[in-house]
Amino acid sequence: MDDLYREEILQHYKRPHNWGTMDSPDLEAQDMNPLCGDELKVMLRVGPGEIVDDVRFEGHGCAISQAAASMVSDEIKGMTLEQVRALDKNF
Repeated sequence: MDDLYREEILQHYKRPHNWGTMDSPDLEAQDMNPLCGDELKVMLRVGPGEIVDDVRFEGHGCAISQAAASMVSDEIKGMTLEQVRALDKNF
């Protein structure tokens, strides 16, 4: 089972989903983990009903942080901003 999780993380790290910049995002956030130096910038395009239509991210860091950003970017597409705000920051 651990191999399955490792493979999933490696796949998202090697070929991250939603990687890159977005022209004129509706919302943008950037953060850095001072303990390890990971950096992440997230850009959202929001449609009617405050639904996340598109998401992009860029940054650098360890395989786990980059893979997590890729996985989360897949998850929040189609969510409302209220649902996204309700996610635990550690998610």
